[in-house]
Amino acid sequence: MSIGETLAEERERAGLSVTQVSLQTRIRETVIRGMEADDFSACGGNFYARGHIRSISRVIGIDPEPLVAEFDEGHGGAPQPVSAVSAFEPEQPIAFRERKAPNWSAAMALALALVVIYGVVQVVGHGGGGEQRTARQVAGTPAPSASASASAPPKNSAPIAEAPRTKVDVRVEAKHTTWLNVIGDNGRTLFIGTLRKGDTKDFTAKKKVKLVVGVGGSVNLTVNGKDIGSPGKGKGVQRLSFDKNDPEPA
Repeated sequence: MSIGETLAEERERAGLSVTQVSLQTRIRETVIRGMEADDFSACGGNFYARGHIRSISRVIGIDPEPLVAEFDEGHGGAPQPVSAVSAFEPEQPIAFRERKAPNWSAAMALALALVVIYGVVQVVGHGGGGEQRTARQVAGTPAPSASASASAPPKNSAPIAEAPRTKVDVRVEAKHTTWLNVIGDNGRTLFIGTLRKGDTKDFTAKKKVKLVVGVGGSVNLTVNGKDIGSPGKGKGVQRLSFDKNDPEPA
């Protein structure tokens, strides 16, 4: 089978239409239909054709590398790697400044000045401390003890009532690769695209959050802080809606 025939057959086996693959890969439907007919001219070059083959293969659930190797074999071979020497070699030599010898005389003078300043500060500080202790003894007022302040009874604190929720929060964690569309208030699109396994997305709206999940059971949902699990396990496309008052799907 050719590359295009393989992509078309595996897409149909995965139960996906050309439109669904286009939405998940951001590749135009006309380009996908051309690739399934083994016409890669609309891809914009061999580099982009390889990338499209990999993107479509991941969405329909097959290994892209055999198809990429077959494409390279029929289109002049794989691109040659660039050597690290030629990639990082500068076009012009870089001039380095000659290091000057350190000025040890200036460094010694600075160190001596710091020692003198430190000694003056120590002398003045000890003298001021003695005056404070003498004044306290003359006045006859003992210093406050830490135990007295620690024994003070705590103030009565009334329990804080939980404020009513003013928004809806939805966290989506991908268990498997799937397509996701998230719509917020007034029909505004919050996200559209593909989630890879392990990806996590957070969405917030004032009134309602709507989800369209490409594969049932492929994501784990947390709504308003409550884990509701993986809706639609074993089923196809799931359409869900959540508001700020009810964490369960409406």
